[in-house]
Amino acid sequence: MSDNQLAVEVVRGEMQPWSDYNGKREAVGGPVLRTLLNDVLPAGARTLILGPHTADLVSVVLSRASSTTMLVRSVSDASSLSEQFPDLQVIAGALDGLTGTTYEAVVAVDGLDRVLGYDSPDLSWSERLDALAAHCTSSTVLVLGLENEFSLTNLLDSRLPANRHGDDDWRPLHDDPARPVSAVQLASELARAGLPVQSVYASFNGTLVAVDVAAAARPGTLPTRLAIESLESTEVPLLAPIAEGAETAARAGLLASTSAGWLAVTAAVKHAIYTDRLTADRAENGWSITAIAEAGDETASEVRYESSAVPPTVSAGSSVETVLFRLAAAEDVPAFRELAGRLGEWALAQSGRVILRWDDVVVDGDSFGFGVSGWVAEAGRAELLAAAWARFHERLIGGHRRHPWPPWMVGDDLISTWLAMSGGSADDVARGKELAAALSAALGRVETAAPDVRTALADAERAKHELFELQGHVFGLERTLGFRDKALKTRETRLRELRLQVQKANAERTRFRNSRAFAAATLIRKIALIRNPRKFAYKVKRRLKKKLGNRF
Repeated sequence: MSDNQLAVEVVRGEMQPWSDYNGKREAVGGPVLRTLLNDVLPAGARTLILGPHTADLVSVVLSRASSTTMLVRSVSDASSLSEQFPDLQVIAGALDGLTGTTYEAVVAVDGLDRVLGYDSPDLSWSERLDALAAHCTSSTVLVLGLENEFSLTNLLDSRLPANRHGDDDWRPLHDDPARPVSAVQLASELARAGLPVQSVYASFNGTLVAVDVAAAARPGTLPTRLAIESLESTEVPLLAPIAEGAETAARAGLLASTSAGWLAVTAAVKHAIYTDRLTADRAENGWSITAIAEAGDETASEVRYESSAVPPTVSAGSSVETVLFRLAAAEDVPAFRELAGRLGEWALAQSGRVILRWDDVVVDGDSFGFGVSGWVAEAGRAELLAAAWARFHERLIGGHRRHPWPPWMVGDDLISTWLAMSGGSADDVARGKELAAALSAALGRVETAAPDVRTALADAERAKHELFELQGHVFGLERTLGFRDKALKTRETRLRELRLQVQKANAERTRFRNSRAFAAATLIRKIALIRNPRKFAYKVKRRLKKKLGNRF
């Protein structure tokens, strides 16, 4: 046993063999939580990390705290963390076995689900919170996570309930009736424990949105767009498109209630929205955006991300895509054409290399404005316009949304039609599709990803319909080929008959030419051509004299 392993303190409730880092449920972490912890954790505080957290979060806490203690229930996890972070005091055991001093900051982003061991009493969520509050004071900065049972990912999960949780859950708190099931209940429980909440964030699989901001968000606005973009990257197999559910929840003002979870903070926060690439705050006429330079510029095939391309302010209006979807569903083609024309004029008049995305371009009064997308490409304005319509085509047709265009126009013809409405050229469709595909790949939405069940069924039904039409087409072709085959056979028979007749005629002609009658007729014909019989007779007589001599 090494010195680092000796430094691990073991308290009641330790689990061995066990690991919370290698199970079905991963440890929490990521750039969004790193940014948040950098903002809320006080400098030089005695800090407790409760439960499994990734190494990047542990590093952030160590950089902010004067001393850091981490409690995990697995002895092997504790030994590994102690070896990885020599300055970290690691305790292996359960929350109910933790004794000692209070802490000035507590990081429990993973929640209270994985803090008990084999020998721990069956504590409810509220009792676990009370056990944690015993190590806090009224001024302790607490960052506490809570999974939402009413989240869209849970509601649309295609797996059976028995398959959604593994043995690594150990104590499944989703069956706990005392567990908070809303942001309001979470804040109330923390207040009861003497830990008043300053702010609660709705967590959308990597994007944090303040609960009051999410509750006020409507379809197409910036919080909704960022939440949906993050939710669409989930690895949970779904029954239906999660974007549709999020838009419906936003329309009802329930976006915060259907998030993947919540994050309660008992300290003042700096920003209303946190993503892996930016932070956003409400401004007078929209949103103030701060791009995170540490996120780094990324390259993906033909497109790349540049944080400098993100505008400092963004309009609070709805996205152009939301308006286009609404007009297409209403089959209002004249209004759609008018909006497409205005979009084309605006897009072709812009400068820069930012890839146009109608799901990120915002309606700003009578004009339009760029959103928070920082993806750029080396392409002309006409090609970028074509890329915007190609992406819109994929989201409209691929999402099986209602629209007024006939099915035989779907594809390049429909994109060309939209381009013509906005002043573009059909010659740019191919390049636009390449840029749209590269952007989808960069955003992590490749075409090979498994679709949700409803989309898969719709695709199967559409494929069945196309197969039926192709079968009819094949039947028609087979029938036509049969008719042509019969016609060819009739023609071949006629050709054979004609060939036999020609052969017979040639044989008769040859036999006739070799007959005495033909020779006599030829001779008579030649004699008939003689114009001067006396002269002819004289020449014949001369030739006969030469051949016969004196005998003539």
